[in-house]
Amino acid sequence: MTRREKSSGDTARPLGFERHDHASCIATALAEAESRSRQEGLRFTPVRRKALEVLLQEHRAVGAYEMLDRLRDSGFGSQPPVAYRALDFLVANGFAHKIERLNAFIACAHPGDTHSPVFMICRACDSVAETHTTPARGALGDAARATGFRIERTVVEALGLCPGCADKADA
Repeated sequence: MTRREKSSGDTARPLGFERHDHASCIATALAEAESRSRQEGLRFTPVRRKALEVLLQEHRAVGAYEMLDRLRDSGFGSQPPVAYRALDFLVANGFAHKIERLNAFIACAHPGDTHSPVFMICRACDSVAETHTTPARGALGDAARATGFRIERTVVEALGLCPGCADKADA
């Protein structure tokens, strides 16, 4: 499976809970980020690249201080602004998302696509899967239209159990 998921209707299969070629997943995402950065004239510096690589290594959210530790261990600065600036760049340019519930960050499963992310967060292992939806087509869109509200951005975070943890809980 590629980083971009196959869509069915208004939602896509989440990336993160399914088995896939993770090394290829990381390589493809880094290549896409480098290519898009060149095309759009973005400064994809070594520290920003390493921060994205850290986020891609696991399908779980990474906090800013964990990111700082990982960047420091890789030879980058040890001051918090190093991590925050890299994460801000990644989020601002659609390479990553902030998971508000966890106050942490995850690599975007749909870089370069305009989308409304939906995050499924495992309460047992903190793994996170991202999918997307079209809120204007569902109940939220109906409610917004009824009040004359125009949705510009949504983020949905659902808490539960990933398939692996659910299997363990059922055993």
